[in-house]
Order: sequence, then structure tokens, then C-alpha cells
Amino acid sequence: MTYPRVASFKKHDAFVSHLAQLGIEFPCDEQIVTSSNPLADPLHLDGLEIGNRFCILPMEGWDGTLDGKPTELTKRRWRNFGLSGAKLIWGGEAVAVRPDGRANPNQLMISEENFQGIESLRLELCEAHRAKFGVDDDLLVGLQLTHSGRYARPNQKSVSEPRTVQCNPALDARLGIDDKAAIFSDDELQELVNDFINAAVLAQRAGFQFVDIKHCHGYLGHELLSGVDRAGRFGGSFENRTRFLRDIIDGIHSRAHGLMIGVRLSIFDFLPFQRGLDQIGVADPLGDQRLAFGSGLSGCEVDLSEPSRFMELLESLGIKLVCTTAGSPYYNPHIQRPAYFPPSDGYKLPEDPLVGVARQLRATAELKHKHPELIFVGSGYSYLQDWLPHTAQALIREKWVDSVGLGRMVLSYPELPADVLSGEQLTRKKVCRTFSDCTTAPRKGMVSGCYPLDPYYKVREEHDRLKQAKKAT
Repeated sequence: MTYPRVASFKKHDAFVSHLAQLGIEFPCDEQIVTSSNPLADPLHLDGLEIGNRFCILPMEGWDGTLDGKPTELTKRRWRNFGLSGAKLIWGGEAVAVRPDGRANPNQLMISEENFQGIESLRLELCEAHRAKFGVDDDLLVGLQLTHSGRYARPNQKSVSEPRTVQCNPALDARLGIDDKAAIFSDDELQELVNDFINAAVLAQRAGFQFVDIKHCHGYLGHELLSGVDRAGRFGGSFENRTRFLRDIIDGIHSRAHGLMIGVRLSIFDFLPFQRGLDQIGVADPLGDQRLAFGSGLSGCEVDLSEPSRFMELLESLGIKLVCTTAGSPYYNPHIQRPAYFPPSDGYKLPEDPLVGVARQLRATAELKHKHPELIFVGSGYSYLQDWLPHTAQALIREKWVDSVGLGRMVLSYPELPADVLSGEQLTRKKVCRTFSDCTTAPRKGMVSGCYPLDPYYKVREEHDRLKQAKKAT
């Protein structure tokens, strides 16, 4: 089935009418206001002022060195983050805490040897921001810390070297996992806790104001949350499944005084999807809904009871920064990253992508309503395209979310936040149309970037390689 493209809705009435036809609803203003725009309102956190309500989400570029240092491509991306005008930088990049946790051989890694390189990213970002906007004392910059778990590929882009925390029939079959040795022992997880703490200490030394302990997208922290069948002190009960996070937070508080902590969380998950009839995505029959954190009985519906309990835990631990997302780009990208064009290893759309956008917006709003003291950064907005600013403005005003997180959109249009806040019309030729090349390129072993719309990537040799690779798929 085909769906109308967002770019075809030139008028506000046409866009909201289409939402109504889909049976979904979310706030979307007809006009962007040029004065007293809620997107320009500051956020306050522990005595700090964050200058506006735009946030840059973490994205892996697959463009670091083989030992985990940034390259010029990495630095260019971070400079663009600084030029964006957004005042909250959520990690900028997923940075591995040790070698076996890298999602690809070119993922960044924080260590003593890489310290100056990681520090340089923050310095470049802040310098670019100051040069364009005059000040950076209302800019909050964090670093996302991660271990990729079952999606680790630290040595070869084509070879998975998974370290899992539980058995999952659907996902194990896809990755060819039949070795119990791939599962972390409790002692190994405790060692990994220490690696996260050490990484946080280094991040603070490099000047980052907070670290994100990544719990999303099927990576290790996220998978632990659904480890209901795991034995030992890190599995089974909710208390045990959150022990990994609690131990990391305790260690950071004791060794990195004053460093703030955030958590990016997949607030719901669905069963893994696969290609069905006519290549349309369907739930994998091997899937088990118990292993999908935040899913209902069918495994394809949202149940926020445990995610809400997770928010209560964060509040009890003094954590105030939460970035919401959903699912995983590996096994159900349509709920995590709604797009008109699926990545090369994906499946055809099982729903209008706007349904996926609305699902994330409403789930985030529900958690914000239940936990008003937390600062919620939302995700999943890029598919709104030309209507992103209109929706973002309304969501902030109506308190569905505290900050609007941008990912793919800033690869093609890094200046979007600044343009919106200054009252400029959007440059439509820069607006992300969710071609998914920024995902397909890494799947094919190339660096990530916006090959269709960013002139810098259009002239790279990977541009033609990517076109040929897509034709061969």
C-alpha cells in the first residue's frame, strides 16, 4: 500500500485533514509565531539555563578512526550541531565505553588514549556556536555512553560479534547466535558497570556537562530492561533489570561529583518485524512480547506501565533528563524512525509513517503528564518535514514535551532551529524527506550522511557507490 507524502500537503488544513483520516491527532499550529515563540523559552535544570527548546540527538557517523578517534567528517558534523542554534546537545554521538562494545569498527570510543579527540568535539561545537550566536553559556552539551550488546561489530563491518544479556529466539536466529558464551555473566556485567563509570569520569574531564547512559534501540542497556528470563542479579525482577543502571549512577555520583546524568530510553518496543507478503513488514512469529519492554499483550501495542515505573526510579535517583525514543532501527525501524523510504535491509511500510510519529508523540506526552518534574526530550519528528516547526511549537506550548529532539533533519538542514527561531522561512530543498540513505550507507559499510541533500556528501565517492549498492538490493 502507498501513502501520500508529507511534502504533498502544502496547506495546514490538508495536513490536519489527513491526520483525521488516519484517526490520529496531535497539536499542529497553522502559523509559526515570530514573537514569544515557546520554542525560544529557556529550560532550567539544576541552576543552569538551557537557552531554547531544540535538542540535537545523538547519531553515529561510522566515520571515526579504527581506534575510535574522530575524523574531519566527525568534527564537521559536530560543528554543524553547534551552528544549528539548538541549546541542548544530547550526546552528539553514541560513544562506546570499551572496544567490544563498538557497533562498527569506526565508532567513537572514549579512553585515555582517545581523550583529546573526544574533547576536541565539544570544543569545536562550542566554538562554532559562539562564533555564530555570540555566547554559549546557555548551551548544555552531553556525551552518550554505550555498549552495543548483540549489535556489536567492533572489528569488521560485516561480522557481528554479539555480547547479549538474554536469549531472544527471534533476534538470536537473525544473528546466528547459538552460543551461551555470548551472554554476559553477572561478573562481566559488573565489570562493564565500572567501564561506564570510568567513561563518565573521562567525559567530565573533557568538559561535558552530562552523560547519557544509553537504554534504547536494542543495545545492551535497553535489552537488559526486558531480561525477564535472565537468572542472577541482573535479570528477572524489575529491581534486578534496572540494577545495571542504578550501579552506574551510584558510581558516577561517587566519582564524578557534579556531573549530570540523562537516560535515552526506548519507552516502548514491539516484536521484531520482518518482510512478509509483498515485502510489507509483519511481526516475526518467533517474537515474544515479554521481551519487548513497554509493549502490550499483542507485542504490537504500547503499554507504559513499566516505562512509567522506570521514570519513578529515575526521579528517586535524582535524574531529571530523559530522552524518549522507541523500538530499534535493527528490527522495527518503522516505530523508531518513521520514514517514507525504508532502509535497504528494511521492509515496506506496514502503516502510514505519520501513525508512527503520533505513537511516539502521545507516549511521550503521557509520560510527561505522569511525571511533570522530569525534563522530556522527544524524538521521531523528522518525518513531519515542513510541518515539523508547526508541530514542535504546539507540542511545547501544550506541554506534551519539554524539548524537541532533531536527528536526521540536522544532517540535511543543520540550521533549521536557528531559522525557525529567527522567523525565517524553511529552505525546502534542505528539509529531510526520510530517504534513509543515512541508514542504508552504514548498512552497506559506508560512512553515514545525507547523500541526497547535503552538497558535501553528494560529491564524495560513496555517493555513486551507494546508488549502485541500492540498485543491487
